[in-house]
Amino acid sequence: MKKKNLFFKGLLKNIFFVIFIFCSLGLLLSVTGFDYFNQEKIEEATVPQLAERINAGEVSKVEVSQNNVLVYLNDDSKLKIKKEEGITLTENLSYFNIDEGKLQEVSFVYKEDASEWLMPFLLMVVLPFVLIAVFFFFFLKKGKGGMTQSFDFAKSKAKMFTKNNDTKVTFNDVAGLKEEKEELSEIVDFLKHPQKYLKMGAKIPKGVLLVGPAGCGKTLLARAIAGESNVPFFYVSGSSFIELFVGIGSSRVRSLFEAAKKQQPCLIFIDELDSIGKVRGPSMSGGNEEREQTLNQLLTEMDGFEKNDKIIIIGATNRVDVLDPALLRPGRFDRKVVVNLPDIQEREDILKIHSKNKPLADDVNLREVAERTPGFSGADLENVVNEAAILTAKLGEEKVLQKNVLESIEKVLLGPEKKSRIITDEDKKIAAYHEAGHALVASFVPNGEPVRKISIIGRGMAAGYTLQVPDKERGFKRKSDFMADISILLGGYLTEKLIFGEVSSGASDDLKRASRVARKIVKELGMSSLGPTVFGEKETEIFLGYEGADQKNYSEDTALKIDAEVKNIMIEAEEKAKQILIKYKEVLERITKELIEKETLEREAFEKLLKA
Repeated sequence: MKKKNLFFKGLLKNIFFVIFIFCSLGLLLSVTGFDYFNQEKIEEATVPQLAERINAGEVSKVEVSQNNVLVYLNDDSKLKIKKEEGITLTENLSYFNIDEGKLQEVSFVYKEDASEWLMPFLLMVVLPFVLIAVFFFFFLKKGKGGMTQSFDFAKSKAKMFTKNNDTKVTFNDVAGLKEEKEELSEIVDFLKHPQKYLKMGAKIPKGVLLVGPAGCGKTLLARAIAGESNVPFFYVSGSSFIELFVGIGSSRVRSLFEAAKKQQPCLIFIDELDSIGKVRGPSMSGGNEEREQTLNQLLTEMDGFEKNDKIIIIGATNRVDVLDPALLRPGRFDRKVVVNLPDIQEREDILKIHSKNKPLADDVNLREVAERTPGFSGADLENVVNEAAILTAKLGEEKVLQKNVLESIEKVLLGPEKKSRIITDEDKKIAAYHEAGHALVASFVPNGEPVRKISIIGRGMAAGYTLQVPDKERGFKRKSDFMADISILLGGYLTEKLIFGEVSSGASDDLKRASRVARKIVKELGMSSLGPTVFGEKETEIFLGYEGADQKNYSEDTALKIDAEVKNIMIEAEEKAKQILIKYKEVLERITKELIEKETLEREAFEKLLKA
């Protein structure tokens, strides 16, 4: 503040100095030099000479202004005369035998008593002063704005939620998540009726952490809390605290809590908390040290010497595994609400909410859509309904049909169809056999999931695809379920090998996914002959922004056993799939032939081919 005051004092001193110079210069010019610059040279004369000129008929007009007389001659020249004070010009001329007839031919003009210096003063003094004032006004305004921005740089970027009926979200707008909403309703109820809890000696959690995959509704729940509660609600992203300059993040945290203290009781929502809450560790980069300072300040504000009993922090993240343990201890984020992917009933409810303002046709069955979208998040389902509406408008139809909704599911999963892609008959044949192999193994392998659709029309990076949808959603998977998944993934690869004697590059992604599942069975799930042991761990320390690397905690001999076990699992799954393909080769040929002809097979048509 002291430097700021000195700056303004110096600036004002310079401004007054410049104005003084301009005023002095203008006054000097107005007194001494205005006539020199702005008036023409006029010959001076006396009153007797004027009388002689009038008698000679050489004068056309006379202007009188106080004691100054300006004489206009017929030859367009001028004379300047100073008359005596106290008498008029006419009286003065009467002393010199003026011819009355000649005198009446002269036009006399008497001007009002005006100061001759007024106009020069206005032009040379007042006008520069006004221009300088205008210039410095805009200069100071701009400078003040820049200084304000520089001083505001360290202030929090949090915004306060304003209640708007058009954008207000309540718990009724959040489908499913029954238990999660009950947990958060306690916070809203505490803020509305704190005495009910304080009477029982209860303390509301200082922090609530919303954890779950991306798109599951964490931010939507926070918006619902803002809509339900009648207290100020501050919302900010974790990334807004991070800047290149050291100390800015912690300063913004202090600024946020200072603003919240003025509004308490209140809520603060920090989205993407993992951007500032990662595990602290050794660092060589200034940016990482800045993040740690920001985290330290947040920890202190949440539970330090100064108590903030009426400020509740709500955080959201999908990376709880990288958060610093100090954030998760009681007294800070002491309540964790897990927001999982929706089940089939919740998906149906979510679809109903997102389709409220869309004209659905009578044939739309949201239950079927929910069945076809296992693993979809709330954001994915919203995107499905929106894509269906876009497709309907594109086709010029008045209502959203079921086929448009089902088409949008595949578009969200894999991308738009590439019908214009030109492929050879040989490539089409390979793709048909490949997808038919997946579908056939999925239909006959134990614990395989039923096939909903097969297509050899390219979408995204895939030349074809086979969609499987489980009849029932299961929370747990056994080894036999994983083995079935591997056999289905190897179905296309083995079909190509069986029919053509060699495999194409199209099977590379299937092999990668199958190998990953097999290695997970051995290393993470304890479902192999190596016993109930987890091999390998994820690094918890974050160093120079690098995280999540596998840490080898087993010997080289164990590594060889792991590789051998993975290979055995792959061979076992391969044998199951090979037996199915050989046994039902005629069915395989029928499916492939139909697929080449129609390019797409739905569940009903596929099941007819299986029974034929």
